[in-house]
Amino acid sequence: MKHVVFGTGPIGTALADILAGQGHKVVAVNRSGTAGTGDGVEVIAGDATDSAFTSSVAEGAAVVYQCLNPPYTKWPQLFPPLQAGVFDAAAATGAKLVALENLYMYGPTDGAPLTEELPYAATGSKGAVRARMAQDLLDAHRSGILRTAIGRASDYFGPGGLMSAMGERVFYPAVAGKKAQVMGDPDQPHSYSFIPDIAAGLAALGSDDRADGRAWHLPNAPATTTREFITKVFKAAGTAPGVSVMPPLMMNVVGLFNGTVRELKEMMYGYKEPFVVDSSDYESTFGHSATAHEEAIATTVEWYRANPRGR
Repeated sequence: MKHVVFGTGPIGTALADILAGQGHKVVAVNRSGTAGTGDGVEVIAGDATDSAFTSSVAEGAAVVYQCLNPPYTKWPQLFPPLQAGVFDAAAATGAKLVALENLYMYGPTDGAPLTEELPYAATGSKGAVRARMAQDLLDAHRSGILRTAIGRASDYFGPGGLMSAMGERVFYPAVAGKKAQVMGDPDQPHSYSFIPDIAAGLAALGSDDRADGRAWHLPNAPATTTREFITKVFKAAGTAPGVSVMPPLMMNVVGLFNGTVRELKEMMYGYKEPFVVDSSDYESTFGHSATAHEEAIATTVEWYRANPRGR
């Protein structure tokens, strides 16, 4: 059975390898035509905004996966056209579309747990874009244009996950015995998603018809405070824990020169209040639980040791 994964970031790469391990014919699509996937994955270069190209690649596919992620500073401009290309491929070929999403569409919840029933109440530009893209997929499913399922994950960590809040600014310092850098309030509870769990969840949504027509929160280990999470990272690394919190004023100054930091200000509510994701619906339906933090963190530390900066 043919599966096509659009996007070869850390999650798309992990997903492609899982699907290949399940015996599927897997095609991964990115701009370069190269990726760090394992054996059994064909990598093709192309423009995901080109519907003729995406439809050609998806010909004969049972499932296509939207794991694309444009530069953070250009979400509003670039993200909708990227999803539109995958949307058109699924609609043209009859493939099921599984989309990876984050949780921006909900907006602030005043600390209430995040469930799939929450309204889309985001007011910032990135949250509004995410809400519109999600609604487009669900509306298309209801109208019979295509079959779709959505998997949503919180801030991720894991092998290859450099550019996340729990990425290189935490794990590399931990391995080196230096201070990890975080934003917001590190003593608020926060759900963090392990990349292999996200990828396994997306694969499950692609293979099970019960997933169709709705969004699912992919499995998370029980929420812990960011400080507690980072303490576990340092313990796994065998170094003394240290946390440096970037003050809001410094964020403002850094944001003058760093577009990513400037754009993060819109999402800071998620680091200043409890951000606890309820994934019980997915877990009870599909029978998959998240990897315990201790095991997931140990795996991630080993990846960072094996892949030092600049390699």
